[in-house]
Amino acid sequence: MKKITPELTWHESWQSSYQYDLLEIYKETSFPRYLGYVYAYAYRRKHILDLIKKVAKPGAKVLDVAAAQGNFSLSLAEIGYEVTWNDMREELADYVKLKWEYGNINYIAGDVFTLGFDSEFDVVLIAEIIEHVAHPDEFIKNIAKMVKPGGHIVMSTPNGEYFQNNLPKFSECSDPSQFEVIQFQPNSDGHIFLLHLDEVESLAQQTNLSIVETRLFSNTLTNGYLKLGTLLDLLPSNWIDNLENFTNKTPLFLQRKLHTSMVVLFSRCN
Repeated sequence: MKKITPELTWHESWQSSYQYDLLEIYKETSFPRYLGYVYAYAYRRKHILDLIKKVAKPGAKVLDVAAAQGNFSLSLAEIGYEVTWNDMREELADYVKLKWEYGNINYIAGDVFTLGFDSEFDVVLIAEIIEHVAHPDEFIKNIAKMVKPGGHIVMSTPNGEYFQNNLPKFSECSDPSQFEVIQFQPNSDGHIFLLHLDEVESLAQQTNLSIVETRLFSNTLTNGYLKLGTLLDLLPSNWIDNLENFTNKTPLFLQRKLHTSMVVLFSRCN
């Protein structure tokens, strides 16, 4: 992936994307308040790529939905997958192309549900999206239609059972349509529902999907929550990684409360 230099003439969405790249790709750590994001993204990236490699060999067709600045798209293309980048913001495709170095990647902008993808992909990646939609059940059903029988969906999303979460539970909302006017907003301000593990299981059952594996990760310290970002700047990175590894091995009931994020691997039934 090429390193790029920002320009004053860039589109506003390019400038915003570059700010994320500073953290996600270039790991800019000059500001302690953002270190939690750097660590959390690194763990998310590791788990997502690991699960995709676990179920699909290089050459498999992967769709990256709402891929924004395309860091997963580019990484997957570089390790040999045939990737389709998708985002509703068409202008971001040219931003991603600036960073492209090698690998097979197609760019298809627009609403992914109107593009006619039908049982086309071996893997569909939905990273940090489902928490921004008013109807996560309908969303996952429509995503499942794009996966080949026997193919997989990899989903990352914040963990609704994290002890500081105070957003409503989707399964307890009688009228999710009330949130339609605010859906698809970026960043954490746009979160509507944060799914609980039992809700993920229910969504899978409703959608002819089976859950292959679920991983909870990124604890309060590694995410820099509770004003711990400054502490991250003081601790050696191997200490932080060791703490993350330790909490990953705690009993599930503790992980549900301690970890801020999850990655779920689904398989589409034949």
